[in-house]
Amino acid sequence: MIVNEQITAYINSLEPEQSKQLSEMRVYARENFIPILKMETQSLLEVTLIMNKPKNILEIGTAIGYSSILMSGCISEDTRITTIERSKPMIEQATKNIKLAGKEEQISLLQGDATDILQQLVEEDRKYDFIFMDAAKGQYITFFEPCMKMLMKEGTLFSDNVLQEGEVAQSRYGISRRNRTIHARMREYLWEIKHNKELSTSIITIGDGVAISIKK
Repeated sequence: MIVNEQITAYINSLEPEQSKQLSEMRVYARENFIPILKMETQSLLEVTLIMNKPKNILEIGTAIGYSSILMSGCISEDTRITTIERSKPMIEQATKNIKLAGKEEQISLLQGDATDILQQLVEEDRKYDFIFMDAAKGQYITFFEPCMKMLMKEGTLFSDNVLQEGEVAQSRYGISRRNRTIHARMREYLWEIKHNKELSTSIITIGDGVAISIKK
C-alpha cells in the first residue's frame, strides 16, 4: 500500500454509486482475483478523460472490459476505443460485458499479443490522442516505442500500476528474486518517461501508482 489505508478508504467512501453493470463487474473481478482499476485510480482516469476529450483511445490490457466500459461513459459518442487482450478467458468475458453495455460500436477488441498488434497498428499509421497502459508491468518498456509512434502531439499516455505497491522504490535485493526482472524493467520505463524529451510526465502516488505523460 503506497498511501495510508485509512485515507484511501475515506476517499473511496466519497465515491458516488456506480452503474449496476460496473458494480457487478467489480464484484466479479474481486471474487475471481482479476485485477481491475482501483477506485481512486478510476476517479483520476475519469477526470483526465473529461478534461482531455480524446477522440481515439488505445487501451493495452482489456481484462474483463471494465475500464473500456468505464471510459466509454466519460467520452463523447463519436470517440472510439481500441483495446487489446490476449487471454482467451478474458476476451470471452470482455466481449460479453461490452455487448451487455451496448458498446460494440464504440469499443473494438483486438485479440492477440500486444507486441504484435501494436506493431501492426504502427504499420497501419494509426494515431491516438489517449493511450491507457494497463497490461503486464514487465512489458511497459517494450510497448513504449510503438505507443510513442502512435501518440499524437499533446496526447496523453496514462500508465497504471507503475509503483508496484511501492516495491519499485526498493533496492532490487529487497524484493523477491522472481520479481526482480519486472522491478528492473519498470524502473527503466519510469526513467524513460521522465527523461524522454518528447514527454512531460507526472508520477502520482495514488492507487498502485499512476504516471500521466503528455506528448509535447
